[in-house]
Amino acid sequence: MSAEFLLTSLVVVLIPGTGVLYTLACGLSRGMRSSIAAAFGCTIGIVPHLTASVLGLAAILHTSAVAFQVLKIAGVAYLLYMAWCTLRETGSLEVEKSVTARNLRGVAVRGVLINILNPKLSIFFLAFLPQFVSADATHPTLSMIGLAGIFMAMTLVVFVGYGAFAASVRKHIVSKPSAMTWMRRIFAGTFAALGLKLAFAEQE
Repeated sequence: MSAEFLLTSLVVVLIPGTGVLYTLACGLSRGMRSSIAAAFGCTIGIVPHLTASVLGLAAILHTSAVAFQVLKIAGVAYLLYMAWCTLRETGSLEVEKSVTARNLRGVAVRGVLINILNPKLSIFFLAFLPQFVSADATHPTLSMIGLAGIFMAMTLVVFVGYGAFAASVRKHIVSKPSAMTWMRRIFAGTFAALGLKLAFAEQE
């Protein structure tokens, strides 16, 4: 593991995307426990993509236009669904007075789905991880698994940090109905924009 890998991974993880957006929304509306559940779900959601990259299955997604399009359409539909639910106050910005284990499971599951349904992640890891595996590595697959584990750990830590920040300013937002209304519109618009961006994404 090199310092270059750690730095590159940190930059990638810090860049706001759907997972960060979802974690922030949960922290703002439901507090710290929900933001942790969201961060955990988003982290678990990248496991299939990392596994596909390690096993070489991402290459199939990279070369199969049909597989790529099917997963992309599912991802777009889910992001638009998230935008609609957010506007209707039943999505990630739904304010709940009490957070139960069932609520937290639902938050985590939605986080998993957000990342699983993004075909660009598999292709990203297919191109990303091998760059940091030494050409003379005795067990390159094990090396990739180790790098993948580190990337996931960084993802979880950074996302929890984002969630903690959102939870810390929660009371200033939730107590103002007009602020919550605008927050819902902003988050819904961003979910929709990310969905449209994915819709026009091309197979690389």
